Amino acid sequence: MIAPPNLEIAVLILGMLLLMFEAFMDKIDKRVFAFAGILGLTTVLIGTFYLAPVPQIDHASGFWSFYTADPLAIFFKRFALLTTILVLVMMIDYAPTVRGSVAGVTVQAGLGEFFALPILTCAGLMYIASAIDFVMIFVSIELVTISFYVLVSFTRRNPLTLEAGVKYLVLSALSTAFLVYGITWIFGVTGETNLDRITAALANSNIDQTAMLFGAVLVLVALGFKIAAVPFQIWVPDVYQGAPTPVTAFLSVGSKAAGFVVLLRVLRPFLMLPKMDRLLVVVALLTLLYGNLAALPQGNLKRLLAYSSIAHAGYLLIGVACFDGPAVTFYLVAYLLMTLLSFAVLIVVAQQAGERITDFDGLAKRSPFLAFAMLIGMISLAGVPFTIGFFGKFFIFYSALAHHQTVLVVVGAITVACGFYYYLKVVRAMYWRPAVKNDAIPVSGLSRVVMSALIVAIIWFGVYPEPILRALQPPSGQVAMKSAADH
Repeated sequence: MIAPPNLEIAVLILGMLLLMFEAFMDKIDKRVFAFAGILGLTTVLIGTFYLAPVPQIDHASGFWSFYTADPLAIFFKRFALLTTILVLVMMIDYAPTVRGSVAGVTVQAGLGEFFALPILTCAGLMYIASAIDFVMIFVSIELVTISFYVLVSFTRRNPLTLEAGVKYLVLSALSTAFLVYGITWIFGVTGETNLDRITAALANSNIDQTAMLFGAVLVLVALGFKIAAVPFQIWVPDVYQGAPTPVTAFLSVGSKAAGFVVLLRVLRPFLMLPKMDRLLVVVALLTLLYGNLAALPQGNLKRLLAYSSIAHAGYLLIGVACFDGPAVTFYLVAYLLMTLLSFAVLIVVAQQAGERITDFDGLAKRSPFLAFAMLIGMISLAGVPFTIGFFGKFFIFYSALAHHQTVLVVVGAITVACGFYYYLKVVRAMYWRPAVKNDAIPVSGLSRVVMSALIVAIIWFGVYPEPILRALQPPSGQVAMKSAADH
């Protein structure tokens, strides 16, 4: 059996080894490091199924007061590992673009770091999944964020990339300031940073609830930046468009999932505070409306997926507002599959044609496989039946109905209709518009295998979601969350 913290240590060592070997191996094809990273992360992913069980400790001390290995943590560790593996596959396809956009002595300058940094980011995501103390949460988030600072601005010859890097750096630093200030207020009131101990402290009627509410709101502002919730989404369109496309996919899936797993844990102590549930409902409504309405006029597919990311954050916030962790987790799995499939196709097509929707005109004739893969990604994002995206939205709306959140269901249904319009614009371009070019678009064998696996998963789980539902054990504290919500 494997002790849970050893997984993160193994991933960190893997990332550092790749950086060390890359520094001394100039003449080999640097894509070897991507394959080595994929192999190493796959080994760690297999290791997650042999984790030693960790007993629940009521009054944890030492390391276990910062770290947990509950079902939620283990599930999101696997989520982070799978996301990083798929992103590394995309980066192999994106390598020619990096070669032309990074200045260096050799032709392959920068490729080694480009493949190693996502692995270090993955370690941060895995630590976030297990963090149950504000100190650990802060350190883990910073490990992820600092890696993204470099990745977002990696192709620095591109002015759009430099702009994206500066915006992400400034606004992310601002969100970090909100997080630290919020933690300070909470610690000042309770004298604790451990989430379980904060929950116990809030049960004391002598606690200053106004100060606690202020601290909690500051923390939620910081997490709102990570999950791209309105009104903290201002960075998303420009950063997603300017960043290298595999990094955009990683930001869209990995960073968002990390933000939501932290949100699920952090909200638990603060549910008893007044009007917290109303605040979540308002943010969910604003995020749904802004993301879907802003996506309607977009002509750049990368920018459309950016606004789509905001819209899906709104659907996820419906689940958070209903305190339904399993529904949120299932939706994140669906979002992982359909978003990474869409970005994988976009990377291949953009290198031959471009990123605008008009560049996909006639793709069905040029590359039927890529067109079909993008079709599955788009209809799943829209929520068409017999795809995993449909079940993701179904579970979210079912949870909202069960908690009598009628307004969220009505607005959600209206915005789903908006989604059908802008997602099917891409399908129309591929299948109904004439092709500007007639040359075929080549797809590597590895990318074809990965895209095929994603297509099968989207359809299979859209017909039979039971395997994911069985894997979603109720997270630690879920019963307490629902009980607090009922009161």
